[in-house]
Amino acid sequence: MAKEQLLGEVELLLQTMPTREEFSGSKSECIPWLGHAQAVIQRWNGSYGTTAQAAGDRLRSIDLATTVAGFGAINTMLLQARADLQMEVGTSSIIVQQGQVFGYFDQLRKVIEPARTEVFFVDPYLNPDFVGRYLPHVPKGVAVRLLGWKGMPALLSAVAVFAQQSGLAIEVRSSNDLHDRFLFVDRNACYLSGASFKDGAKYAPATLTRITDAFRAMWDTYEGLWTAGKQER
Repeated sequence: MAKEQLLGEVELLLQTMPTREEFSGSKSECIPWLGHAQAVIQRWNGSYGTTAQAAGDRLRSIDLATTVAGFGAINTMLLQARADLQMEVGTSSIIVQQGQVFGYFDQLRKVIEPARTEVFFVDPYLNPDFVGRYLPHVPKGVAVRLLGWKGMPALLSAVAVFAQQSGLAIEVRSSNDLHDRFLFVDRNACYLSGASFKDGAKYAPATLTRITDAFRAMWDTYEGLWTAGKQER
């Protein structure tokens, strides 16, 4: 298994991890997740296989203190695996399963909130739902650029009201040459979304991948489309 795929599996496990209370209650419903976690940890680092098995045994205990210890151990191993793989891969690829709309939103929010100068969204299907869901998480003073295509009148109406309320500087342009969905942060980070931002994980599993090696090519491409696009706002 490629390390990028393994990182995606770890991200999925962290997103879907049952709560400690769920482990303490209906343990049978948590067994598939636990088996998946133990297999991924073993694949990541074979020396942790026995430790992961022991943590799973604790999680299945009827003793509360033992369950808490097992929960902490398995969570720590997954967090360590994620950090280690992210350092090796040099890119973060997140898989969000179908129906986990909040999970997708939360991952994108974590990308938006650290911005310091600019966020630049590229998506042919930007709409008012997108504005209300994500733009409130753009820090004050950060410039916003939106490059879209379909449903422009409704998007512009929502942007106008939100800009008036928030004080954010928001520029909007349109281009009919768009297909993929990207988010550029501070002109030095690029994220590719496998779904339209407004529908992430709603109808199908979605990915959010940080582009590193091809960043300059992506930036030049979409900065060029922005320059050539129709100025809407």
